[in-house]
Amino acid sequence: MQVQLQQIVVSPGQQLLMTDVSWSMYEQLLEELGEKRGSRMNYSQGVLEIMVPLPEHEDYKVMIADFVKVLLEELGVEFRSLGSTTFKSEQMQQGIEADDCFYIENESVIRGKRRIDLTLDPPPDLVLEIDITSRTHLDNYVILGVGELWRFNGAILEINVLQGGEYIPVETSPHFPDFPLCEVIPQYLEQSRVDGRNAAIQAFRSWVRGVIVES
Repeated sequence: MQVQLQQIVVSPGQQLLMTDVSWSMYEQLLEELGEKRGSRMNYSQGVLEIMVPLPEHEDYKVMIADFVKVLLEELGVEFRSLGSTTFKSEQMQQGIEADDCFYIENESVIRGKRRIDLTLDPPPDLVLEIDITSRTHLDNYVILGVGELWRFNGAILEINVLQGGEYIPVETSPHFPDFPLCEVIPQYLEQSRVDGRNAAIQAFRSWVRGVIVES
């Protein structure tokens, strides 16, 4: 059975689950829908999830990703942000599109590459997911071997690290051990809703510089 694109209608904030989807059907949909679609698609061993984010979801995604960039910039750490790039592995029967993702310690490995091949290249070092429109499927990231996963539900930032084949919540990020981000990032997100994006980013950058000086 072939999937017909006109059959797929997903409203913002909603998700659609399809079962018994072959790998070839999944790749067909990726190709035909293209990279500039408004939906995100995650695939795991025959189950395909199609989700269309809400504006609130996108706001949080952009702001938290910008905070991560500020941290890395102020720490002088090279990084590469690949947004919602599709990471897929036919061998693992997994395909996933994070809200945002970062190569940090492995940045030099994938520097300049236009395509990432998980049979040869490492997965992202840090992944960001906003759990408003849908709940993050941790198993997908476990199988791909992503070392650090952040989840934000609109109020709470949860940082998880991969240990022994499962994600363990931790209080501080291994990439930013001197920063109480689970406490501070929600505060600056709220500030951005009141004072605007630029004011919140500037205030966050000043805070980061202060922590660096103190440490």
